[in-house]
Amino acid sequence: MVKMLEKFLEGKGALITGGASGFGKGFGFAYAKRGADVILVDINEEKLERTTAEIKKETGRTVIPIKCDVAESDQVQSMAKQAFSELDNIFILNNNAGIGVPYGPDLLRLKEKDWDMQFNINLRGQWLVSKYISKRMKKQTFEPLAGKIIHTASIAGMIVDNKIPAYSLCKMGVIGMVKLLAQSLAPKITVNAISPGYHVTGVYNDSEEAMLMTMEDGHVKTPLNRLGTVDDIVQVSLFLASPLSNFITGANIPVDGGIAKAGVPAYYIKTDI
Repeated sequence: MVKMLEKFLEGKGALITGGASGFGKGFGFAYAKRGADVILVDINEEKLERTTAEIKKETGRTVIPIKCDVAESDQVQSMAKQAFSELDNIFILNNNAGIGVPYGPDLLRLKEKDWDMQFNINLRGQWLVSKYISKRMKKQTFEPLAGKIIHTASIAGMIVDNKIPAYSLCKMGVIGMVKLLAQSLAPKITVNAISPGYHVTGVYNDSEEAMLMTMEDGHVKTPLNRLGTVDDIVQVSLFLASPLSNFITGANIPVDGGIAKAGVPAYYIKTDI
């Protein structure tokens, strides 16, 4: 089994949105090392070209960059058409593109432009990409599944946070959308989500200090007592991309050190008792 999984994506393609940095970059390296040819989709052309070159150099796989704003339907449709003309075997869609938010303003103080940007990219964008990629993916002849879709959600969609209200609501939407897509695309395609916790990525401007500040402000305690890494998310993504998860669909997996599920009091009340 272990030997089989070393190159379990040989002969298959993977498309990753938000693929130029953070989790997306990690997914790109991991899938290519398991034998996949990779399409990286991102709006940041400079980072996209740099990451493409890095993955090509290290893995020797075909890596194709496509610049796309996932919030724009015409760009997503054009991206999907180009993607399948470049690779006719896209087995993995990793729907990862997303943006962070201004931290602090509650739902009633949030600016409309920030609300619109969050929903357009973090929810509408994931819907559009799944919609147009799955149209071709479900016609593929891979067995027993034609493809797999993995969405990046967040524990902010599991436990709402009024310091990032639009982001929380978007990620709640992603978790719900995954269940609906799993129904629509069964039995040909599995659809699942990963919900990261506190990991140093572009959402926190790649700043551990900024992330720790938000954790302190929210009195967040992590049961496993460390910060998350990109690799923590990548490893779960590999499981969902592999044959080991073929009987799982519609699921949301929190990868947060236990914050959302194990539960730790947000703060402790000192007492003499």
